[in-house]
Amino acid sequence: MSEPTVVEPMTAEAGEPAEIANKSVTKAVRLLRELAARPKSGTTVSTLAKAVGISRPTAFRLLYSLERTGLVDRVDNNYTLGWEMARLGRHADPYAGLVARAQPLLQELADTFNETVSLAVPNLQDGLDLIAEAAGSHVVGINSRMSGHMIGTQYPLHASSSGKVLLADWPTSKVVDRLPEHLDGYTAQTITDRTVLLAELDRVRENGFGLIDNELEEELVSLSCPVRDPAGNLVAIVSLNGPRYRFGRERIPDGLHEMQKIVDRLVEVFWRHSAGE
Repeated sequence: MSEPTVVEPMTAEAGEPAEIANKSVTKAVRLLRELAARPKSGTTVSTLAKAVGISRPTAFRLLYSLERTGLVDRVDNNYTLGWEMARLGRHADPYAGLVARAQPLLQELADTFNETVSLAVPNLQDGLDLIAEAAGSHVVGINSRMSGHMIGTQYPLHASSSGKVLLADWPTSKVVDRLPEHLDGYTAQTITDRTVLLAELDRVRENGFGLIDNELEEELVSLSCPVRDPAGNLVAIVSLNGPRYRFGRERIPDGLHEMQKIVDRLVEVFWRHSAGE
């Protein structure tokens, strides 16, 4: 007599069905997210239950379990994120899942043009974190900082195409407050006058993309497009970089067309990442 066949549940890699998800864990995560959006002084179980859309007894049981593990703290009747949450957060890479999803799209764009592509996200210091990159089969062809291994690099906002997109997203008053009247020059073409830069940012807002041509490095052209969430907030910037002899201004319309396709798909990636999917 043959042994009965054991059917294993599908793994996440094989396309995990939604029914496998633990509903209690999902609700607990929603509570943690709600706590993160609340004041550090904390909030009550009733307020949390209403915000998350679960019953007060269910919220209380989940918060009690989270409190026992250190993920939640309670002072009197107010709950806050706990010490263990902070400890775990220090070890987490906030962009790991996002980069894994975005990388194939960046590579697709890089292969289309055989140039270098990068993805940057705004940070809390009014700058950009370059979190992912991809390269086509060509070497950029010049001794360029944009030729690869760019992750973690910081570029001057006024002299980079991604920086111009970020600055154009700010109110003019903030740009004036953050940047001096006289800006650092990197080539003869770098915009070093803040008034001239403000006019350039108006063009970026009108055109919907940022461009540098010989402004950060000689012979370097870089084109950047914003990635926005459904509410219109800037969540990332995609950049396509190449030398002028291969990626000149005549290729900008084609570059923008292909970049927009990738941006539209990245919007979905960011939406799923923010939703924790």
